[in-house]
Amino acid sequence: DFTDALYEKTLTISSFKSIKGSSDIDLSADAGTTYSLTPTTTVTIIDPFDCYLDALRSCFDFDALRTFCQRDDFSILFDGMHGAGGPFARRVLIEELGLPESSLLRCDPRPDFGGCHPDPNLTYAASLVKKMGLNPDGSADESVDATSLPTLGAANDGDGDRNLIAGAGFFVTPSDSLALICDNWESIPHFSKEGGPRGVARSMPSSAALDVVAEARGIPCFSTPTGWKFFGNLMSSKEMFGKTDYTPFLCGEESFGTGSDHIREKDGLWAVLSWMSILMKANEDTPAGEPLVGVKDIVTKHWAKYGRHFYCRYDYEAVDSDAANQVMELVRNEFVNGDVTSVLDDDSGIKLTSASEFAYTDPVDGSQTSNQGLILNFEYPNGDPSRVVFRLSGTGSAGATIRMYLERFERDESKHGESAPQALKSLAERALSLVKMEEMTGREGPTVIT
Repeated sequence: DFTDALYEKTLTISSFKSIKGSSDIDLSADAGTTYSLTPTTTVTIIDPFDCYLDALRSCFDFDALRTFCQRDDFSILFDGMHGAGGPFARRVLIEELGLPESSLLRCDPRPDFGGCHPDPNLTYAASLVKKMGLNPDGSADESVDATSLPTLGAANDGDGDRNLIAGAGFFVTPSDSLALICDNWESIPHFSKEGGPRGVARSMPSSAALDVVAEARGIPCFSTPTGWKFFGNLMSSKEMFGKTDYTPFLCGEESFGTGSDHIREKDGLWAVLSWMSILMKANEDTPAGEPLVGVKDIVTKHWAKYGRHFYCRYDYEAVDSDAANQVMELVRNEFVNGDVTSVLDDDSGIKLTSASEFAYTDPVDGSQTSNQGLILNFEYPNGDPSRVVFRLSGTGSAGATIRMYLERFERDESKHGESAPQALKSLAERALSLVKMEEMTGREGPTVIT
């Protein structure tokens, strides 16, 4: 409602004023330099690096991380994707933690991002993905010797707030990353000094991996609409609304966003330091000369304890807007508002059990948000649950994007090593057939799979 009201106000702007004859402002001046614009208005230059470092130091043990980074068997490769986060990564990883310059990839900001699309996913961070011994779908490239690869790989997007995490020959989905950070909160001083997170949250399309951990650890967990403002309300519950205190708080979205209440926003470098802290804790008893406990070891151990949530997203971009809306209406009319018990089974054995449209009542301010995604819930023959979520965005003249989120829970540890695209193939085929995707859009496959 606030956003809509703000937009309406912008439509009434007829003019604006500027100050003439004021001092020129040198943005490269030393921090603390002050410029007077009017008798009552001044501009003071600040150092964003110092402010940001103060926030990170309040979350992590920089001295311990610096010592860990000096291990001969630890290495990291950080891809800044020519975005704004590159200089911050250099300041933290190189100047503060003492890692070599070779730890950085594309950390020089460029106005055109060096001609790349600065989105930290398997498609657009292809260079990092390859250097981490991964195939484009996130599976391990078996032709690469994993012992020759960096211990940790990470990427930031154009403005530094989102992140990709990988180990040697091992990709970590954003949903798994969030769940792992939650389960390993003892490794991160921001949480451990307070006895753990008092609240965690994920966007609804993200997998339920976080929910399983939060339930086991006794942490309040929320599933919200996509949008950081919903996390912001939860972080501000006590401070602004006099309600339950959920801080320290952990949250994230499947679109590679992870964050906490330290700055109340997504923070790509914060997520990287969280994983460095987890690795440091996991290796506190690993002597020199012994193989490090790696990202893959940590994640597969987690799956063995909680089960694996196979997950990926199909994006159908620039779909004709009318066709895209027809797909959504078919899901809504035939399944959400229809009778799913009348849906015939097929050879896959994957049964449609229920359908719903996600709506959210904010537990802090009571505001309601509707039409946030169409959910089809399925069950595999062995009883394991799965779901497919459909969301629509950008229904303008350039076409629309249909996003299909696939999630399958697998208890059987012997199947946890299967690649996500293969594990989800039957579920994807079942859902696409039900919603008549190819028939209604003319698309034989998605534009991007992440």
